[in-house]
Amino acid sequence: MSGASKLSAPTLPVYLKATGAVTAIGLTSEHIAAAVRAGISAYQESAMSNKRSDSMITALLPEDVLPLLKKASAGGASVLTARQQRLIQLAQLALNDLQGKCVKLDDLPLFLAGPETLPAQTAACHPQLIHHISTQSEIRFHDKHSVLMPTGRAGGAWALQCAMAYVQAGYSQYAIVGGVDSYLDHYLLATLDSDDRILAQDVMNGFAPGEGAGFFLISGEPESFEKTDQIIKIYPPGLAREPGHRYSEAPYKGDGLADAFTLALDAADLPSIKTIMASLNGENFGSKELGVAVTRNSDRFDPNYAITHPADCFGDIGAAFFPISVALTAAGMLKNYLPEPVLNYASSENEHRAAVCLSKV
Repeated sequence: MSGASKLSAPTLPVYLKATGAVTAIGLTSEHIAAAVRAGISAYQESAMSNKRSDSMITALLPEDVLPLLKKASAGGASVLTARQQRLIQLAQLALNDLQGKCVKLDDLPLFLAGPETLPAQTAACHPQLIHHISTQSEIRFHDKHSVLMPTGRAGGAWALQCAMAYVQAGYSQYAIVGGVDSYLDHYLLATLDSDDRILAQDVMNGFAPGEGAGFFLISGEPESFEKTDQIIKIYPPGLAREPGHRYSEAPYKGDGLADAFTLALDAADLPSIKTIMASLNGENFGSKELGVAVTRNSDRFDPNYAITHPADCFGDIGAAFFPISVALTAAGMLKNYLPEPVLNYASSENEHRAAVCLSKV
């Protein structure tokens, strides 16, 4: 971790400047938002079979849309795995989308969420992932202050806290927050399949492995925007840990997500939340903690609040979820089809939990 991760926790909101994303349902954040709104799904039977010889249902990008991997991107002291190489390719696509919409990204720090490592698995995220993405995309991130957080779905919100602290400490007006992940790893899929977690025929309590990358640029000053009605405010995140996560022996009580909700809602101090953007992926496991979190904070939600879970369209995209959920939330609020304020949350496989409130200015 860099020195940026040791700064004081942010107390003020920041402003969303631009987004870029890629998933199996779109190669830009705008295309993904439109596809989610239309209910388009990328789920399909894959060539990979589960332990019952049935086809796994996945939501993966076709190979022909991925950019060629530059030799320098995969070089260095250690060879990248096929999954790690794919992360670099996905990141380049999303950064291409972001770069076409905003100020020059060179010399800005990147606060990046990456895949978390499950028990009995080798490290999913290469420690020099940001460097490799920089080489591939030809964007010179600020190495000293960039931060990599290999903590899965909730990692983007943890990265956001570092980025907000960096901006509010006066290092720069802008910072980049991102996340990238892919389940296309045969050992990982076999591990999940051994627990009947991959969606397939006769596997109803499972999820569709997906992949994607998302990035967004934050600004510490609303004055950098041309139109005040296009400003999205992002409040300090609520971060917590769940002692009873899926791979823990402790009882699963949902305390972590409930605490994250409370912290995020206190930080924003908004009127009743009207929409929850959830990282639910189709498995029953995550439903319990959402129920606990809402119940314990019930006075903070509009009586008719709605829950949206876009994994129904692009599958479980792991560490890419949070930054892409921010892009989806922003698109929905600006086009007035997503009631605001919105609370985005994400739960990782391991202990990390996070929630963040967003609203229009």
